[in-house]
Amino acid sequence: MKKLLSTLTLSTAVVLFMAFTKPVKTETYKVDTELSSIDWIGRKVTGQHNGKIKIVSGELVTNGNAIKGGSFVMDMKSITSDSERLTGHLKTDDFFAVEKNPTSKFVITKVTAAGKDQINVTGDLTIKGITESITFPAAVKKQDGALVAVAKNVLVNRAKFDVRYGSKSFFNDIGNKAIEDDFELGINLVAKK
Repeated sequence: MKKLLSTLTLSTAVVLFMAFTKPVKTETYKVDTELSSIDWIGRKVTGQHNGKIKIVSGELVTNGNAIKGGSFVMDMKSITSDSERLTGHLKTDDFFAVEKNPTSKFVITKVTAAGKDQINVTGDLTIKGITESITFPAAVKKQDGALVAVAKNVLVNRAKFDVRYGSKSFFNDIGNKAIEDDFELGINLVAKK
């Protein structure tokens, strides 16, 4: 009898707890492609270049106030640089082969808290049809009804995506014409309900 009463009491407590606990609501925010941007920096022995890539779609998924998932797609045909000649070269098979691979994509697979308004994001980045996992810190805040996520200094190793031109990973004898394998992304996403 005591066991039955104990079980009933525990069951009642669980039901009451569930009845008075407000479930956390999952919400999806659509990335505003006009307000969002991706900047890039590529370095070589004799200097560096920078430019932009347009985002064509994306979403961020929250659970309560925390980001739990999401993705965004980049239009590789939109890639620009601070040099018109380089912009054209980046679109060829030497670099991103944009005719064969017009988009690249990032899909969030894991998010962990890293302090006030700070998270560590892990996800699958696909460039030229090759997918690799990367992890980077980001700052996230709600601002004027939008969700703003900013990640600076996101390092991507281009050699892992078969971007070979000027890479010491593929060519040992290129000397001062070498281009670093790591390029840097600055991601600024603005997403709205």
